[in-house]
Amino acid sequence: MDDAAKNNKSKTPKSRARNRFTAVAVRNLNEVGYHHDGGGLYLQVSPTKTKSWVLRYTLDKSVRYMGLGSAADWTLAEARERAHKYRQLLTDGIDPQTFREQERLHRTAQETEASRLRRTFAECAKEYHDANADDWKNTKHKDQWINTLTTYAFPVFGKVPMSQLTRDQIRQALLPIWKSKAETASRVLQRIRTTINYGAAMGYCNGLDSEQWVQLKETLPKNSKQLAGENHPSCPHGQVGAVLHKVMHGTSSDAVKLAFAFIVLTAARSGEVRFAVWEEIDLEERMWTIPKERMKADRVHTVPLSEAAMSVLVRAKELRSELFTAKGKPTGLIFPNINGGALSDMTFTQILRRMKVDHTMHGFRASFRTWGAALTTYEHEMLEFAIAHVVGDKTVQSYQRSDMVEKRHQLMQDWADYIKSKEGVTLVQNPE
Repeated sequence: MDDAAKNNKSKTPKSRARNRFTAVAVRNLNEVGYHHDGGGLYLQVSPTKTKSWVLRYTLDKSVRYMGLGSAADWTLAEARERAHKYRQLLTDGIDPQTFREQERLHRTAQETEASRLRRTFAECAKEYHDANADDWKNTKHKDQWINTLTTYAFPVFGKVPMSQLTRDQIRQALLPIWKSKAETASRVLQRIRTTINYGAAMGYCNGLDSEQWVQLKETLPKNSKQLAGENHPSCPHGQVGAVLHKVMHGTSSDAVKLAFAFIVLTAARSGEVRFAVWEEIDLEERMWTIPKERMKADRVHTVPLSEAAMSVLVRAKELRSELFTAKGKPTGLIFPNINGGALSDMTFTQILRRMKVDHTMHGFRASFRTWGAALTTYEHEMLEFAIAHVVGDKTVQSYQRSDMVEKRHQLMQDWADYIKSKEGVTLVQNPE
């Protein structure tokens, strides 16, 4: 308590009598100072005539003072009850002030937890949208992200707490547009999933596991997008090895073959590989770091490199060995054309046309993603992150951790091993 309380110690009555006051006496007491009701309970009257209750007690041979609230808020009977409660704690050797602080912290934690569990889907989506405002490449995409949820998801379950959201509610929101607006419905589903994953990370809900999302899609009818196939025709993952084997044994230049293989092995976009430079490669850590300026999501992306991808780089370096001294580090484009510039995307399209296959280079990303979902146990979010789809800042941070980097290295190694298991793919040299 304050110094005034300590200065009044000599004035405190020595009598052990309790309950000395009456309600009327408390109301009429106006003398400035501390007035003892007994049992350590005091009525403090300030110079401004405001009154408050104070408990004086001794613990570990130390006299302490504890405020019990304003006399305007707590009656004499209530103050005595509170004092009695805290004296009982003292009997057990517990400091009342420490106990009260722990109670306050516990209440705060409970209120915080209750607030988290009350967070609605709409509130969570807007929170995620605001938190990741800088992640969208342009304002139009940023607005579309929240507007589609506002139009199709919020009317159905926007006010539902994240902790109470069900798979059936998500289905009810998607059904009206699943067949008629297939592309929009697919994006809405992806954004709902992103919001729920964010909510789970923030402790608003438990989230849904990968199997539940698969089950959700199984309950929806086939839509036009599914019936027509992907926008970028993809090679069935079981045939990727054969296609790559044929390319590596074809008549294209070594640079083109290696670039083709690197695109497939890293599941990267062709433009990210065509303009890749040696300065982005960490050969010791086996990591390719693509700057945000060259990424669709305008965010730095790291790609762990499998042994096969590393062998591609070794061969690419050998092809330009005349440009590097024995101790020098390679610089510039990794896969330049014959004139030293970047390869054209049409180069790869022409290769696939000559092979008479209905695939696109971009489609190999879908091949990787389908393989990951169908034949591995890797998390959905990790597979999405591997192909640089936006999955939220917290997910990005978690996958940058050393343990996640190791798992991602294993993911890309498993992909390379799977490709090679289907066909003895030669990556570092042309066949005899």
